[in-house]
Amino acid sequence: MSYTLKALNDNYDEIGVTDFMTIGSDKSCHFCVENNGVESRHLRIEFRDQQPFLKDLRSKTGTWLNEVQVTDVKLNHNDIIKIGDLELQFLNKKATASFSLKSKNVVWNEELISLGYGSKTEFPILILGSSGTGKEILAKAIHENSKRNQGPLVCVNCSALTETLVESELFGHIKGSFTGAVQDRKGAFESARGGTLFLDEIGDLSYSLQAKLLRALENNEIRPVGSDLTIQTNVRIIAATHQNLMEKIKEGAFRFDLYYRLNVIQVTPPDLINRMEDFDSLFGDFCRQYRVRFNYNGLSLLKKYSWPGNIRELKNVIARASALYPAQQIDEQIVEKLLD
Repeated sequence: MSYTLKALNDNYDEIGVTDFMTIGSDKSCHFCVENNGVESRHLRIEFRDQQPFLKDLRSKTGTWLNEVQVTDVKLNHNDIIKIGDLELQFLNKKATASFSLKSKNVVWNEELISLGYGSKTEFPILILGSSGTGKEILAKAIHENSKRNQGPLVCVNCSALTETLVESELFGHIKGSFTGAVQDRKGAFESARGGTLFLDEIGDLSYSLQAKLLRALENNEIRPVGSDLTIQTNVRIIAATHQNLMEKIKEGAFRFDLYYRLNVIQVTPPDLINRMEDFDSLFGDFCRQYRVRFNYNGLSLLKKYSWPGNIRELKNVIARASALYPAQQIDEQIVEKLLD
């Protein structure tokens, strides 16, 4: 079967899609479901010129596709259909992910394959995990594999600027809106138009700015600092943080509604110590980049280290070896100094 439906919030088995397939609560339907709000014959999937289409069968509660109410629409891979309180994912088994990142760690590689499919959608992606695990690299790979890859990727570090500057960085400002605003300036939302906006360290965003960001995401519009006019936006959001957002929500430091707006697709890159199957390839890439050589004992000592700083720490150690010992083969004595 080329196409299937997968229930996202219930225990129905994944089911193959056939021509003129009906979905509803009536037992005569090809896919009989008993969820609240699902009518007896709620919708039909049919093929026109070998392309799948969804047709709402005049239901009273409506049919929703990717959060938009529809009556008759073409289906694409990874579309989310909602009827009543049931969510179904439409899958094309022939679709390929072709994601640029791969791993020798089986569990992480399976997540990367799924992320390859998720990157093709318009849904926000929230990247969690420890510092140094490669969240920005992951964001770049998602953008490059997305339908927006011909547009810009704009990165904003929410922890690097003051509250006023972060607001200006995100939404832009008009001349005279604050001290130092000597001319109008576009913000990241406008600069990323047609592409992807990567919000790094989203957990450090102030509570007041979280409310403004939430409005921007809900309404697809922004208001530059000092302006009375709104501007329509067209971006895909990727956010990242090393912080535990659920704990921050409990502490009253992060908005739960913003969390759920961002957390449609979630991915957590593992710490380096938990994906040591990839150590040799990462190590080799960095050694070639910095033109440095380690002997067997030096490499063995590196592999025994716990890497609390993850991939970033590995890269820094190799860069430091290149800078301090450019003409030497790095042995275990030098490695011990590098790791101090």
